Amino acid sequence: MRKRQISPTPATVLSSGPAWLDVERIALVEVTSEEDGYPIESALIGEENRGWRAANSGTQTIRLIFEEPQKLRRIWLVFEDSENARTQEFVLRWSPDSGNSFREIVRQQWNFSPPDSVREIEDYAVELSAVTALELIIVPDKNGGAARASLASLRLA
Repeated sequence: MRKRQISPTPATVLSSGPAWLDVERIALVEVTSEEDGYPIESALIGEENRGWRAANSGTQTIRLIFEEPQKLRRIWLVFEDSENARTQEFVLRWSPDSGNSFREIVRQQWNFSPPDSVREIEDYAVELSAVTALELIIVPDKNGGAARASLASLRLA
């Protein structure tokens, strides 16, 4: 028998995860509103922990318009609200033609109930080719309350 001893795989290789797309470099971002100190960049780039928050209550839209068509295999979303009990709904959809038409990926509702249920994590495995736009529409309170939409993180691979 022939054998050889090898070094264990470093932990950094195991935990590196997927290669997230550099949204800052490949897309234009449109957003209906943002509160001072909570810009959309902090949810997309991940350099800050605050994430994005809308300046106003009501339905909000975050749209990524890609400079070149993208192939998406994973969409990862994190929503957090430790202050408001509410039912949120979001719709995630994509466009193959620069926003002239959209195809729905998912429509999801979540009940925030602080202090126990304050974080929603959605991880979607997708096979989307030639994506020219990705749109996230958030209805922060299905009952029409004054809660504002927020997004802790959005990552694409």
